[in-house]
Amino acid sequence: MRIVGGKYRNRRLHPPQEMEARPTTDFAKEGLFNVLQHSIALEGIRVLDLFAGTGNISLEFLSRGAVEAISVEQDRDLFTFMQRTARDLNETGWRMVKGDVFTFLASHRGIYDVIFADPPFHLEGLERIPDMVRAAGLLGEEGLLIVEHHEKIDLSAVAGYQRTRKYGVIHFSFFGA
Repeated sequence: MRIVGGKYRNRRLHPPQEMEARPTTDFAKEGLFNVLQHSIALEGIRVLDLFAGTGNISLEFLSRGAVEAISVEQDRDLFTFMQRTARDLNETGWRMVKGDVFTFLASHRGIYDVIFADPPFHLEGLERIPDMVRAAGLLGEEGLLIVEHHEKIDLSAVAGYQRTRKYGVIHFSFFGA
């Protein structure tokens, strides 16, 4: 796995072998960031990365000029990996929260330009995420929520839905504030 653009471009990440996460593929990530760089400004934005896993999406945003990325991950090994990676890169704009995403969404306050959620594909009720983000008031006025999901999931009926981009079995559904 590697960072595909920006100041960390082509930097390889080497997560723990025994990790149980499913990182976003380089192919899907390249497609997503091509769409984003042509539709929103990435420099100076605040990003919230839910179900962050290895943190590679947070790093991709930071690499492209985000001023802050907050990564929420429950798994201890992945959380430790993100902390070590941030130290190795001396990345001061990256913050990590070790905890359950749904608990975090119920109690966190802040405003973000982009919220990225990559829940496990088998997660029950992942269609609740856009409503929880909206209810918590976490998206800025022009904010964008992106939910990564399997092709078998259809989120087009969820409030705020804008569009879906498809990269093989990986789909990104976009929601507005």
